[in-house]
Amino acid sequence: MQLLEIKDLEVFYGKIQALRGISVSVNSGEIVSLIGANGAGKTTTLKTISGLRKVHSGSITFKGEDITNMVGHKRVHLGLCQAPEGRGVFPGMTVVENLEMGAYSRKKSESGKVKEDFDRVFDLFPRLNERRKQIAGTMSGGEQQMLAIGRALMSSPELLLLDEPSMGLAPMLVSQIFDIIQEINRQGTTILVVEQNATKALSISNRAYVLETGSVTRSADAKELLDDDSIRKAYLGE
Repeated sequence: MQLLEIKDLEVFYGKIQALRGISVSVNSGEIVSLIGANGAGKTTTLKTISGLRKVHSGSITFKGEDITNMVGHKRVHLGLCQAPEGRGVFPGMTVVENLEMGAYSRKKSESGKVKEDFDRVFDLFPRLNERRKQIAGTMSGGEQQMLAIGRALMSSPELLLLDEPSMGLAPMLVSQIFDIIQEINRQGTTILVVEQNATKALSISNRAYVLETGSVTRSADAKELLDDDSIRKAYLGE
């Protein structure tokens, strides 16, 4: 079942066009990655899907509903949530307080489910469980990345948007984060990920799109792109 469909999306920053008629789809249960160089439009795409950038033209459909002009918090209510680039935790709040902020949109009647989601996050990220009362701004970069993903999961999303989850992390932590992303997907959450580490992104994805200067230039099964010599030379450093 198609969960997200973007059609002919155009987005501007002032007079500068950032997205040039891109079309992307994500099916329920998939991991789909967007790869490309810096400035290709990957982060702008996620921001536009989550409601942080205004659409100039084109459409965004989520679960069959047109959300092109819907405000961001209502998209969260529908089941779409983003873990932002650069971690973006609330630095003066504790781990638990950050996670509670992730559940702000949940109804009181869901209190039992919210507790289950706390348990889920702590199972996925045991380090967060150990540091429940620690102020987020004093944590390491890897721990803050875990917290940002955990906070997004507290909204109980059907589609999780991940923006550069491995940015600035040590190689060992990168592997750990991608293992966790796969586990989140196995537990039933569909994922759209933007990632500079194209090799890692493609290795866990079902499908992928290649963005260049605001346009989609390739879309294919992730394995096909991993095996493509031109993609390997351009994006995989080989």
